[in-house]
Amino acid sequence: MSFSKKDFYYDLPEELIAQSPVEPRDSSRLLVYDRATKKTEHKIFTDIVGYLKKGDVLVLNNTRVLPARLYAQTENGGAVEVLLLKRLDIDKWEVLVKPGKKCKIGTRLTVSDELSLMIEGITDSGERIVKFIFDGVFEEILDRVGNMPLPPYIKKKLEDKNRYQTVYAKCDGSAAAPTAGLHFTPSLLNKIKEMGVEVAEVLLHVGLGTFRPVKEEIITDHKMHSEYYEVSETAAEIINRAKREGRRIIAVGTTSVRTLESAADENGLLTPCSGNTEIFIYPPYKFKIVDAVITNFHLPESTLIMLVSALTGREEILSVYKTAVENKYRFFSFGDAMMIV
Repeated sequence: MSFSKKDFYYDLPEELIAQSPVEPRDSSRLLVYDRATKKTEHKIFTDIVGYLKKGDVLVLNNTRVLPARLYAQTENGGAVEVLLLKRLDIDKWEVLVKPGKKCKIGTRLTVSDELSLMIEGITDSGERIVKFIFDGVFEEILDRVGNMPLPPYIKKKLEDKNRYQTVYAKCDGSAAAPTAGLHFTPSLLNKIKEMGVEVAEVLLHVGLGTFRPVKEEIITDHKMHSEYYEVSETAAEIINRAKREGRRIIAVGTTSVRTLESAADENGLLTPCSGNTEIFIYPPYKFKIVDAVITNFHLPESTLIMLVSALTGREEILSVYKTAVENKYRFFSFGDAMMIV
């Protein structure tokens, strides 16, 4: 059966789109959906310990968001917004620029006294290839002059940059946060580990394509953006041992799901690897490795709601989302969480 994007539409009142994160992180609400019983429970995120058990493996994506939004000026003083998309070399990046008409090849843009860039090329889809000019460590300069690339539906300014990072973020490279992980605190993670739950870390650098709408009417015509991922030897060992022993693999976020399902073989086992994935998961996809997911509530008609639909069934997820709307859950990146077991 071929689904159209309209099959994944639901009605969301604008006031339910979260504009800022809750404090503390783990005080957000948690909707738990049991696929076997089709039962829904309403909890607080700290209650997640009641749905985990000794031997479970919790898989986290340890990517770190770059403050990838830069405000620059042309030599004539014109304002340009630059968004870092993909690192190509030490000083070369693929970027998105607005407005594009000011950014022809050879244009020089100044971000600050510490950082400027030169437009060196234009891709087929209109992104720019740029060379950065700086003296020092690029990441340190970026931390000083860059802004967090919040999703377009968040209109409120973020006071603390770290609230758009998970507490376990390590590897620089994402243009957006793996938001399901934003609910964890160090103390909650310690509590989970003390219960005998194993934690495995994988990496997927989230690209801005994660916000790209599905434009094609039939979803199978949609081409997914490419994102870089890594599965280490340690993570593969922890997960493979659990799979062989029949223990649950619980992915935190759709990015962890996509990493695991990209790297798994047909027996549901992992080999340490790295590369780029364009995996697009939608019903009736058969999961090779993931048993349960902790996630946020996703945009209507997005590839992310299609992914969670593959786990629960399309009608089931739309029914759960309807319940979440009725119960006034907070939606999207800074919103509440959902666990599908």
